[in-house]
Amino acid sequence: MNRLLLPVGGLALVCSGFGAGIAVSATAADEPAPVVVTRQALAEVAAPPGAPHRTLGLSKVVVMPGAKLASHHHPGAQLGYVAEGTLTYTVESGQAKLMKGSGDDPTLVRTIDPGETVKVRPGRWLVEQQDEVHHARNAGTTPIVIYIATLLRTGEPAAIPD
Repeated sequence: MNRLLLPVGGLALVCSGFGAGIAVSATAADEPAPVVVTRQALAEVAAPPGAPHRTLGLSKVVVMPGAKLASHHHPGAQLGYVAEGTLTYTVESGQAKLMKGSGDDPTLVRTIDPGETVKVRPGRWLVEQQDEVHHARNAGTTPIVIYIATLLRTGEPAAIPD
């Protein structure tokens, strides 16, 4: 049985972050192709107070078991909160911060430097800076659910492949 992978579009990631590509796999033309990564835009506002020429967005990303998010970066700042599952996250250039706790009382777990890989468990979140390059994957057996807040330059894509 032949397998065919088709790139379908871009994803914002994590969460990667937590953003990257969306891939589908089909085994036959008449079978529906399972989607391995989905991104749902939940809210968005252009030019929020204090951030002219930027767009503030909120998205929900689901990463199925075995899915990989290719190397990418974002044209602005991004927060990725892992609500379910465990994300395997690697920084390639720049730095990201792994956080825990609420936004009212956050705690820095660690700074992730280039070449480092971390497991982002439920209740933890990533702070990704503009142009930090990273990739991620779901090495587990359950879907990962990530809520992503972005502050991007208006008109720019949520994720740019590297």
